[in-house]
Amino acid sequence: MKIHSPIAHKKTRLEIIPLIDVMFFLLASFMMVSLTMTKQQTIKVNLPVAAATQADFKPDMINLGVNQAGDIYLDTVQISLPDLDVRLKERFKQDPNTPVYISGDGETRHADMVRALDAVRRAGFSKVAFNVKPTGTGPAAPSANPTAAPSPAPAK
Repeated sequence: MKIHSPIAHKKTRLEIIPLIDVMFFLLASFMMVSLTMTKQQTIKVNLPVAAATQADFKPDMINLGVNQAGDIYLDTVQISLPDLDVRLKERFKQDPNTPVYISGDGETRHADMVRALDAVRRAGFSKVAFNVKPTGTGPAAPSANPTAAPSPAPAK
């Protein structure tokens, strides 16, 4: 014996519009995350610590590194001061608004850092910052990941 329901039976449908919305949300999320994943190509230095720093990563930048011995590196290649002047002037001609980030070891002499900063200023760049590690105590310091990439502090 079959019992029939008084409610009309509808065919089951698969609604794809919410699925499309979810897929677009995931696509946009992955795109935003991938844009923030830039890698700085500099030598490994022990950065000094600063309390109030902000993350400011740009894809087109110049990375200078000064190690404890006072050697200057452009990205990961050691370079002499006259060659650095030439390379910086070439980059300035291409784009004068390119930001320059200077990383110095915590034990680097002040005079060596000023030498690198002076070369950048002679080339004409005005957007110069020093890379530092956040302490985790300031209001802008990230609390979730203590091994985050260094963030620049603006030079004066």
